[in-house]
Amino acid sequence: MTRDERPLSAVPAWLWSALALALAVQVLWQATGPRGPASGSVAVPAAPSAAALRLAALGETAAVARLVPLHLQSFDVARYDAARVIGWLDAALALDPRSTYPLFSAARVYAETPDPASSRAMLEFIHRKFLEDPDRRWPWLAHAALLAKHRLGDLPLARRYAADLQRRVTASDVPLWVTQMEIFILEDMNEVDAAKVLLGGLLESGRIRDPAEVRFLRERLEALEARTR
Repeated sequence: MTRDERPLSAVPAWLWSALALALAVQVLWQATGPRGPASGSVAVPAAPSAAALRLAALGETAAVARLVPLHLQSFDVARYDAARVIGWLDAALALDPRSTYPLFSAARVYAETPDPASSRAMLEFIHRKFLEDPDRRWPWLAHAALLAKHRLGDLPLARRYAADLQRRVTASDVPLWVTQMEIFILEDMNEVDAAKVLLGGLLESGRIRDPAEVRFLRERLEALEARTR
């Protein structure tokens, strides 16, 4: 018996799972995806419900949660329907809430689009998802705050995201610059008094325990106080 004539029972189970998963995703996409214009481009299809996506995953929910963002990138990122892309990413997160791929795509691919309206929609999606799991999803909201500040030039929006980072993230491994972000933005907004209050409160809260970080923050507070004398 040649290698090509081996019985189907000899095919590893993992290979069957992979083939079934790929087929399920392809069938689902073809069933929900309308054809694009005659140019050959394909529009992003309307997202299915999380339940339908879970059914198509055939038990491989974590794998599909990773595949969905990758497949979305096969469409034209420069011209995409933000609501539909958000629908797919939201469904992928529902399949595997611990997955980093959907929010990575939202922050690093779709939020960086040249279209401000689409970018804002994606940033708000990131913010909503952050609120569900701040200690795990803070990196994506931190990136969203930077995009709001530098790409959109919207300091109030950047401050709103930074304020939620400062108030809601409690993980001990969060970098100091994340907790300081709102202070930096307040300085950019010439809200020096508000920045002083926030920095003073951060020092008094006891959340900063590293002596070097405490010293750095105290020096920063002294610099802010010198600006208002």
